[in-house]
This record gives sequence, structure tokens and C-alpha cells, in this order.
Amino acid sequence: MKYNFDKEINRYNSNSLKYDCARERGIPKDALPMWVADMDFETAPEILSAMHKSVDFGIFGYSVPKEEYYETIIHWFSSHFGWNPKAEWIVKTPGVVFAISVALRALTQKGDAVLIQQPVYYPFRAVIEDNERICINNPLVCREGHYEMDFEDMERKIIENHVKLFILCSPHNPVGRVWSREELIRVIDICKRHNVFIISDEIHCDFTYPGHVHTVLALLAEDYLDKMIICTSPSKSFNLAGLQLSHIFIPDRAVRGKFKKELSAVAYDESGTLALVAAKAAYESGGEWLAELKQYLFDNLKFLRGFLSEYMPKVKLIEPEGTYLVWLDFSACVESPEELKDKMLNKAKIWLDDGTMFGEEGACFERINIACPRTILIRALEQMKDVFGK
Repeated sequence: MKYNFDKEINRYNSNSLKYDCARERGIPKDALPMWVADMDFETAPEILSAMHKSVDFGIFGYSVPKEEYYETIIHWFSSHFGWNPKAEWIVKTPGVVFAISVALRALTQKGDAVLIQQPVYYPFRAVIEDNERICINNPLVCREGHYEMDFEDMERKIIENHVKLFILCSPHNPVGRVWSREELIRVIDICKRHNVFIISDEIHCDFTYPGHVHTVLALLAEDYLDKMIICTSPSKSFNLAGLQLSHIFIPDRAVRGKFKKELSAVAYDESGTLALVAAKAAYESGGEWLAELKQYLFDNLKFLRGFLSEYMPKVKLIEPEGTYLVWLDFSACVESPEELKDKMLNKAKIWLDDGTMFGEEGACFERINIACPRTILIRALEQMKDVFGK
């Protein structure tokens, strides 16, 4: 490989949420962090080079991206996904969850029902309830280790609860599904029938495994773009989460106006200079780095699969189709989520994301982040084996 993903970097004492916040969160200090979705890899050197050049310039005034910036983003989505959005659709925000919160306030009223599909990225429920909307759950169904949508339940709950908005996670975090075109078309058809707005969180769109292709939701609904927001960011793909920049695609002018008005109400104006520099460099020059990273992650996944099969056969791998977050079923190893948490933290000494964070459907599951050097993954699995092995 051209890029070195085996390099271990000591991230302790770097103000890292992943590594330096154990005590504040009630986690044993010696627990190996494999939880939050940021990678243990340096970002692409092409991005670092662009950022160094900006730092050397030495001035960090207010920055406004020009036409070339938007052309770079559009080219990325056109060349990788066959989607050709327009520059005027893009609204910059400090993050996807921030954007979802803004959209909820712009497009719904207090007391309105909003649909999600648990087990799902836990800030979805939090941001709905914190904005005084009603969270309606259309749980995913796991059949023989494969998660599917329950479309009948989805439509019934939309009707019964007068759902105004649906938040789709695509690819899905934490179960790793890359939704097929057919599944997405069924989602759109149901939402069309009941005039339900769709926010599609596609932040993990660049991470799919061989045999699976991510489809941007907007590609399937030219006649429903006025009821759709597509959320993206270079943060997961290029390990730039700390720079706080997302690109939110809002095709409809009126909806975009409502969104921007709500954005103005929270007084958010310009993105940070280095974030803009990094994002442009990522989409302009980061493709080769990302391709090698995906191969490394696929190899990590193969190693994980083989290790579980040989040493921890009771731990069930939910085969991911995308993302670098893997959903593991420990239900054959423990009798309760509490027992699982205790054993994982205090005996295996590994810090993962408890499945219950993603909804009650995640009881006795754990989410592990495999975006790390293989030596760290091996260390975690060896520690896990000592507690959950044969």
C-alpha cells in the first residue's frame, strides 16, 4: 500500500473524546477505546499538506468558499455515486446532527411525530425529544443475522401517528446495512403516499464493502425532491470530525429558505477556514487514500470474522455491508445487558458502545469500531477472548 494504516499513534492526552474522557463517563481508565466513530488513522497526507499550507499563510479570517469548492464536492458525488446535485442546494453546517435539529425546527412543530428505525444512531432519538417532538419507532427486523425494514409497520405507524418526518440512516449505523434501490424506493413510495418529509443521513456513504453499492436517496425521487434533505460530510470518510463541517443538500428552494432561516436564528454563519481547506482537499485529492483505507478496513473485517469463528463462536457477527462500525451479538454469552457491560468494561477492559444506547432492540449487542491499526484490533479481540471465548 502507498499509505501506512498499520502505524499506531498514541492519542492519549490529546483532548481526544475517544481516549481522554473515560473518567468523566464512568469508564475504567485502562479500558481500550473502540467506541465512538472516529478513526485511529492520520488523515490523508494530501489533506494535511493543504492544511499546512493554510497554516503557514498565517491568517485565519472569515472564509467564504468560492465556486471551485462546490464544483469539487459535486464532482465527488457525480463520479462516485452518479448523482449530480446543484451547488445552490448545499448548505454548510457544523455537523449532521446539528443539521437534523435545525431541520426539525424548520419543518415540524412541537408535538409532531417523527419516525426512526431502531436500533439506530442514538442522537436521532435525543434530538427529536430535545426539540419536543414525538419519537415513533419502526424497529428493524433481524432475520437470520440480516436486518430488514418492516414496511407494513412503517406505513401503519405513519398513519396512526400522523408522522410528519422520517429520519433514514443510510448506510445504517449500527447494523451496517447498505439499503438496496428496491428498499429505498419502497421507503419513498410510503412517504409519498402520506406526505412525509425525509431526512437521509448519508454520512457513511463512502464506506461500502465489495458487492454493495450506496444509492443516494435523491437519485430515486426526482419528483419528491421538495420533500427531501440529504446529509453528508467528509468527517467520517477522512477522519475530520473535529473540524466540524457537513454539507447538507436541500434541493427545494422554499425548504432551503426555511432551513436557512432557522440556521440564522441560532446565529450560525461561516465555517472555519481549516475545515473548508480540508474538505476541498479531501474531495479533490483524497480518493486514492480512501480506496486503500477501505481495503484495509475490509481486511480488518476479515480478521475479525475469522477470530470470532475460531475463538469466540458464541459471539455472532452481524455481517456489515458498509461503515467501519460492526454490530456484535453477545446474547448467547450473557443473560442481560448489565452483565455484558460489566464483563466488557471490567473484565475484558474494552470500551465499546453498548447496544442499548441504540434502543431496546440493541440489548446484549455491542458496537465495535474497526477503523484502527490491526495491532489494536488484535489486542482488543485477545482481551475479549479471555472473557467470552469458548
